[in-house]
Amino acid sequence: MSHPPSVRLTVAQALVRFLSVQYTERDGVRRRLIAGTWGIFGHGNVAGIGQALVEVGEDAMPFHQGRNEQAMVHAAVGYARQLDRLSAQAVTTSIGPGATNLVTGAALATINRLPVLLLPGDSFATRPADPLLQQLEHPTEADVSVNDTLRPVSRYFDRITRPEALIPSALQAMRVLSDPAETGAVTLALPQDVQAEAHDWPQEFFAERVWHVRRPAPDPVELAEAVRAVRAAARPLIVAGGGVHHSEAEEALKALVDATGIPVASTQAGKGSLRHDHPADLGGIGHTGTAVCDDLARTADLVIGVGTRYTDFTTASGTLFQNPDVRFLNLNIAAFDAHKLTARTLVCDARTGLEALTAALAGHRVDPAYVTEYGEGKARWEEVVETAFRAADDNAVPTQTQVLGALDAVVGDEDVVINAAGSLPGDLHKLWRARSRRQYHLEYGYSCMGYEIPAAIGVQQATPDTPVWALVGDGTYLMMPTEIVTAVQEGLQINLLLIQNHGYASIGGLSETVGAERFGTAYRYRAADGTFTGAPLPVDLAANAASLGMDVLRAKTVRELREALATARAADRPTCVYVETDTATATAPPAEAWWDVPVAEVASREAAVQARERYDRDVAARRHHL
Repeated sequence: MSHPPSVRLTVAQALVRFLSVQYTERDGVRRRLIAGTWGIFGHGNVAGIGQALVEVGEDAMPFHQGRNEQAMVHAAVGYARQLDRLSAQAVTTSIGPGATNLVTGAALATINRLPVLLLPGDSFATRPADPLLQQLEHPTEADVSVNDTLRPVSRYFDRITRPEALIPSALQAMRVLSDPAETGAVTLALPQDVQAEAHDWPQEFFAERVWHVRRPAPDPVELAEAVRAVRAAARPLIVAGGGVHHSEAEEALKALVDATGIPVASTQAGKGSLRHDHPADLGGIGHTGTAVCDDLARTADLVIGVGTRYTDFTTASGTLFQNPDVRFLNLNIAAFDAHKLTARTLVCDARTGLEALTAALAGHRVDPAYVTEYGEGKARWEEVVETAFRAADDNAVPTQTQVLGALDAVVGDEDVVINAAGSLPGDLHKLWRARSRRQYHLEYGYSCMGYEIPAAIGVQQATPDTPVWALVGDGTYLMMPTEIVTAVQEGLQINLLLIQNHGYASIGGLSETVGAERFGTAYRYRAADGTFTGAPLPVDLAANAASLGMDVLRAKTVRELREALATARAADRPTCVYVETDTATATAPPAEAWWDVPVAEVASREAAVQARERYDRDVAARRHHL
């Protein structure tokens, strides 16, 4: 009996060649599943994956040089999100700190249900010397390495200790990455000796594979129950989550809304599911939501979640949906999310499910009085937006919301605005006018400082002609400016809007409300009493960005800011617009719903005592939806 043809390669060479011929297909469109590999090389991967990338060549597997392992994952996540999870990137690191630096990025990817393939080096499988450089020694579990920190934040994890184990594991990895209900970070830990070990591989392993991305239809029984629930509801409200975008279901959502008149509120991930000027688009929901959305949520009798995880920001920590008779209907491709809040479920693809629901609801429409009510609320909120965006004096130092107003006046429908942490997400969720399906790019599942700049690189790689804006405060900038060097090296024309407000503005405000009195949140010199309340630190972040290779435009007034933003948008290389904001003038609208941050139950300071009294009143409104 003859054996099937084989080829002799190292494990790393085989893995890279395998990855180069994996594809996804949805709606007849085929994409590369692993479109490139990010890497920083050390002794744990340079002779394995590093050599394999050189061997296979740039055409088969494009390589991207990163500066920080966490940032490389963020860039890959931004890439995958921009391409609706249909194409992803790999990230390779050495063992030790290079591998553990992946953990934060992996958690972000998995929490946000976004695919990324992690290929960290690992300790020797054969243990010729023990311990190795950077090896974690565990006194009772000899097979543990630092890569085990990636287990809880990965959707699939395996350690490839023998060449033969790569084939089934690589196939499982591709299955998870391409499955919209399962996707997230996937980790294949690669012992450095195994990476370089040769094996005879069957040729079939390197044949092109196309992973079909399913659009499952709703179960007929579930659909019938959903239709009955919608027809019976007097005040239905749709909560659009990130699943609307991932499924390219925006037009299906619009068709349902146009037919029925049901209004739409959006999570951070779902904003832009409808254009901001659609009559039924009411903006953000929850703690950072609009007044019209949160008012309707409090009285809704049916909440229709589409592709949402219902985080505490969306539900106002369980206090938002206050109608005693409220019920939930969740359309989600993941049963785990569909069953939240004891909902009726439609476990299916968002676009397929919305199309089926629209067809089954033919002729049904909400009461015209309800449409008038939310239309008037939308108009009132638009006045709030205009007030927050508008500056009375163009020669004044801008507030943070006026910075957003200046950006709003400059961007086009095709621009992408990226943010993740600080006080900006709240202002953006309340105020930003999303003009296209991918314009609003907020990472708020993990709210990870440092995400914005590398994510902007990933978006630029995915859609090279797209103007991209990374909105970054000084606290976030100091966390991770390193990938500016990568953007300059690759000639990626990302725009950085760098806002200086001398500290952690968001946590400073939260600290004040919970009785912690803004402790440890300002970037200032120590005062005579030992507290950080002296003069602002003389840190020049604009000079730092310039030293990393960016063109830098400094703006001191609203007028200069608008001009600088327009210049940056027209530029052909990475450009930073730096502005210091007026933090003394409040122009941001207050929170329209609560968020649970527990307050000290006993304290001697009056600020904490009063904060606890407020907390006890607010928490009393929480309810479990059973």
